[in-house]
Amino acid sequence: MPASNRPRSVHIAGLELAPALLLAPMEGLTDLHFRRLVRGIGGLGLTCTEFVASEGLIRRVPRILETAALDPDERPGCIQIYGRRPEAMSEAARMVVDLGASLVDVNMGCPSRKVCAHSGGAALLRDPAQVKRIVAAVRAAVSVPLTVKMRTGWARHDRNHVQVARICEGEGADAVTVHWRTREEAFKGAMDPAPIAEVVQAVGIPVVGNGDVVDLDSARRMLDETGCHALMLGRGAIRNPWLPLQLSVWLAGGDPPRPEATEQRQLVLDYLDLMQQHCWNERGALGRSKRFCGYYSRGLRFGGPLRKAVFHSRSMDEARRHLLTYFERLERFESGDALAFREGPSPDED
Repeated sequence: MPASNRPRSVHIAGLELAPALLLAPMEGLTDLHFRRLVRGIGGLGLTCTEFVASEGLIRRVPRILETAALDPDERPGCIQIYGRRPEAMSEAARMVVDLGASLVDVNMGCPSRKVCAHSGGAALLRDPAQVKRIVAAVRAAVSVPLTVKMRTGWARHDRNHVQVARICEGEGADAVTVHWRTREEAFKGAMDPAPIAEVVQAVGIPVVGNGDVVDLDSARRMLDETGCHALMLGRGAIRNPWLPLQLSVWLAGGDPPRPEATEQRQLVLDYLDLMQQHCWNERGALGRSKRFCGYYSRGLRFGGPLRKAVFHSRSMDEARRHLLTYFERLERFESGDALAFREGPSPDED
């Protein structure tokens, strides 16, 4: 795709998102602190909270309210809600606007068994009539832009992405984000943007392409094969928090920057510090840090042994030691020491 044809921004109702790159809502990953770090690097037109349970929100459950929190300068910022009851979803939508959301997103894509068991997330795709009621109720409740994040169906033999997207548009949604997988596929399978292209052709509102956009080649393929108006970055942005900046520079026709080992080390240590300062307890901080490092290390040279060492850490201090050792060796490797990693992943490993 020529640089002149790449989407620089996307307009969703009266809201301009520039660049046309959105951070996906991901449970246990895109908390306030991670969003703060990745926004500091740059390149995103919109960030979004982890999904927020509408029922918990309207009951004002403290942890749910914490999940829905946006930074004061997180503008534009999106809060994603999920649930099955239209009346609860509409009340939750009003609440998140009061909490500062520039945009409300309805989750119809989460494949989690827990969420789907209560007929939320991707389970809604099996009930188009309920999709219609929910979108209509949320639309009537708020005046800010309304979007829906969806998958292409419950299973490969039961895809109804075009039908659901048209229902969303008909009931007032201002854009849809489409993940090319079905609920059944979860996170498996080779990238297949074709269903997203079908939605682009079927509706008149912006369509955001989602699913396995992890580098420049996959971003180019998603745009070229779908004609979508923007990209949503999920696990690729956890693995490489510089991905939004790299893609935004590429969309503008420039050469994407590459972070050095010192920048990578500082970001991951800053994340661990934030987890230790703000999580409810050490166990929670360590669990979130392990999950983040599980993704992040997949984008690093020699990341496998590091991932194993962090996963087996019994404290935040132990995880931090493994990370400091790894990045000290990575700096040596990048400076020309080809044997830097011959010593093993960490001096603490058996």
